Amino acid sequence: QVQLVESGGGLVQPGGSLRLPCAASGFSFSSYSMSWYRQASGKEREFVAFITSDGGSTDYTDSVKGRFTISRDNAKNTLYLQMNSLKPEDTAVYYCQSKTLRIEGQGTQVTVSS
Repeated sequence: QVQLVESGGGLVQPGGSLRLPCAASGFSFSSYSMSWYRQASGKEREFVAFITSDGGSTDYTDSVKGRFTISRDNAKNTLYLQMNSLKPEDTAVYYCQSKTLRIEGQGTQVTVSS
């Protein structure tokens, strides 16, 4: 069964950090580029970050550059999103996704609030 499962979300104060893991199963994880997207309540889904299959190249939306880091551990079949200096506007449900395979996880809620 092809599956992506995000975790690590929660409530954090502005300026805090969170790391979101996304566990992949049922497919050859190391063969595919991966992405993180997010969707805030009442807003459209937004691209956050991208990483190539070997982790050698990454890309970010401008609003998270310098604060978020996407990475992967192909030996563990896991994608990560390290989020630092969090802002209230980062509040959203975060999804990991393989566009090629047209799959994404169920999402994990991140809330940044004092």
